[in-house]
Amino acid sequence: MTTVEQPIECWLTDMDGVLVHEGHALPGAADFIAALKRSERPFLVLTNNSIFTARDLRARLAASGIDVPEEAIWTSALATAQFLQQQVPGGRAYAIGEAGLTTALHDVGYTMTDSDPDYVVLGETRTYSFEAITRAIRLIEGGARFIATNPDPTGPSVDGPLPATGAVAALITRATGREPYFVGKPNPMMFRSALNRIEAHSETTAMVGDRMDTDVVAGIEAGLRTFLVLTGSTRAEDVDRFPFRPSQVVPSIADLVSLV
Repeated sequence: MTTVEQPIECWLTDMDGVLVHEGHALPGAADFIAALKRSERPFLVLTNNSIFTARDLRARLAASGIDVPEEAIWTSALATAQFLQQQVPGGRAYAIGEAGLTTALHDVGYTMTDSDPDYVVLGETRTYSFEAITRAIRLIEGGARFIATNPDPTGPSVDGPLPATGAVAALITRATGREPYFVGKPNPMMFRSALNRIEAHSETTAMVGDRMDTDVVAGIEAGLRTFLVLTGSTRAEDVDRFPFRPSQVVPSIADLVSLV
């Protein structure tokens, strides 16, 4: 018996490698977002980047010619803050990160402290402090629970890769023997929180991403239809190396505008 696919009513899309690359809009990105807005389809732009607030990211996208409303941006920092608020409402956190993370935590009622926190929360920052990492290690050894916004080991820069949250988390794990709980992609929890935010159902929602090992696998695990674009990390010849497949592989997001 063949199953009939439900029409796509809602969309989730990754940002870097799908909509933008190094600050420049990718082909079809502005048209895709415009089509979503025109058709009034619920959508969210997802990113594991926890440095910037949604307002910051809206401005950065606008500078590249892509008009995304602030409320349509969902970061790993926002997903982490929501998760912590559900786990320990009004809790206390020692956070290593920038405005994207600390603002998200404040907005859900969390207090920042370096003394007896409920959680050590590790995010991304351009300037990891040895002193801050040392404090995190001691607090975790003292009983604080260890959370990280995402497992990405490196981040991009003009000069080459930079150490990111996953790499620093590994350092802290080696020192403490404690593994963090990663909230961001490829944890399907980030997708489920995104679905809840726009009141979407998995069977009628699609995910667009450029990475098989985060976007596509998490989309599959969350029960979404998945589209892999070839404008980012994963190349066409890499797809067959994975034990799972996206619903469809397309050259770029320009090829999906007609589906909106």
